[in-house]
Amino acid sequence: MSIAETPMPLIRFGRHPTRYQHWRLDVDGAVATLAMNVAEDGGLFPGYALKLNSYDLGVDIELADAIQRLRFEHPAVRALVITSLRDRMFCAGANIVMLGASSHAHKVNFCKFTNETRMYLEELSRESGVRTIAALNGTASGGGYELALACDEILLVDDGSSAVSLPEVPLLAVLPGTGGLTRVVDKRKVRRDHADFFATTAEGVRGARAVDWKLVDEVVPRSRFLSRVAERAAAVESIPAKQAATGIELCPLERREHQDGIEYRHVRLAIDRTSRVANLVVHAPDGPEPTTPEEFQAAGARAWALAAWRELDDALLHLRFNEPEIGLVALRSEGDAESVLAVDATLARHSEHWLVKEILLLQSRVLRRLDLTARTFYALIEPGSAFAGSLFELVLAADRSYMRDDPERPVTVELSLLNAGLLPMTSGLSRLATRFYGDDGHVARVLAHRGPFDCEATRAAGLVTFTPDAIDWEDEVRLAIEERAAMSPDALTGMEASLRFVGPETMETKIFGRLSAWQNWIFTRPNATGAKGALTLYGKAGQRPEFDWRRT
Repeated sequence: MSIAETPMPLIRFGRHPTRYQHWRLDVDGAVATLAMNVAEDGGLFPGYALKLNSYDLGVDIELADAIQRLRFEHPAVRALVITSLRDRMFCAGANIVMLGASSHAHKVNFCKFTNETRMYLEELSRESGVRTIAALNGTASGGGYELALACDEILLVDDGSSAVSLPEVPLLAVLPGTGGLTRVVDKRKVRRDHADFFATTAEGVRGARAVDWKLVDEVVPRSRFLSRVAERAAAVESIPAKQAATGIELCPLERREHQDGIEYRHVRLAIDRTSRVANLVVHAPDGPEPTTPEEFQAAGARAWALAAWRELDDALLHLRFNEPEIGLVALRSEGDAESVLAVDATLARHSEHWLVKEILLLQSRVLRRLDLTARTFYALIEPGSAFAGSLFELVLAADRSYMRDDPERPVTVELSLLNAGLLPMTSGLSRLATRFYGDDGHVARVLAHRGPFDCEATRAAGLVTFTPDAIDWEDEVRLAIEERAAMSPDALTGMEASLRFVGPETMETKIFGRLSAWQNWIFTRPNATGAKGALTLYGKAGQRPEFDWRRT
């Protein structure tokens, strides 16, 4: 029985460094070292061995946790070295047996999560001022080299055999699925003809050519490799120390799992598998919240601005990986909208403080996770809703929004400074600017509005899609959900990904746009995953792939 046919255990995303199987995180003053040492028998699922520092989703979950913890728990770190504890092997990339045997949905979601993690690593440098150095003490292949590409600087050991490569096209008939091609040309500025040769040569490139072609920054003899890495880590530009001497601990989330969902402290996920619909509810703060950076420091991970958004992130990942047949997510909110606005005001007022900035960056990452999730999202604004400020970003992120027009139980929404660009999309635009793309004047007028928008004002401002009255509300929402749930999930995934990312192209939008289109297509083509496909047959002695030679 293949992995794809085996009932999958529930994937959980909480991790802690004391229980890492595949990474070792060490912090020495301003320098952190994250060393890869993948446990061969530590695969997330049975049926494959993680040889040669190859990885699966479980390895990347630990990596994502380590990056997040560095940001919140170790604010004094100025340089991060990513290396391997394996002799002459940095990372062989995604485990091919795992990839070939996994379901299509798992393949694509695995690539998506891995991409998000690499982008969080790039954001660590860009926004948090932590210089990242890939110390390749051996060969970096496929996803291993893509991890290096996400770093600011790449050092490769010069030992006559260690190389960098993206061998997916010649070996597996797929693409470097975690942004490799885009980063090579857009980020590393590798010439197109050099990139063409590199991506079609299974053995890769090493030594002086790797430097000449900009695939790495430096090759260093093995005898001097460790000392040179230490020199580069110590040469980080002098950046003013962050305001807090110590970070905050990211404590485990409070979560209660049951058959039909998960309940957190501030978030509730309810699953209806019969209708293939989930309800995702975020509750506003229900008690006093920090009003100064010092109070945020004292509250730590318990503060709503951090806790609720970590919970929302966990719920989104649960939907992606554990509930593949759920097609539509109804976004709801509950509680006191004023309490959300008060938290937002504090975050905006202190946005330059290191901890507040990290909280805003985390909220932004969670919202981008939602943007990139292949599910339909409908926002439902009802009596008792708390869609204000940062929570109104959920409405703007939704594919459609419905606001109940009920004079007897009036509903309002309200904006805050966080809607003005502090929580940008992958395009770099705010969600308001994306919604009203090309009409900056309208965006300015909406942001200039003071106080709540009632239903009529919300409709006139274009902040919601439909405003059914109280009599029609139940039927209109029910029919909208039922109609959407009856449509092809493949077509909807393509349509939603095309419509969500209005405006300028960035490296991030390119990577995810290509992932949604190319990987969804290539992973289902017989040349890759058919009975005689290259990915299916890889490593099976005496068997060669059989290609359909027609170009489309």
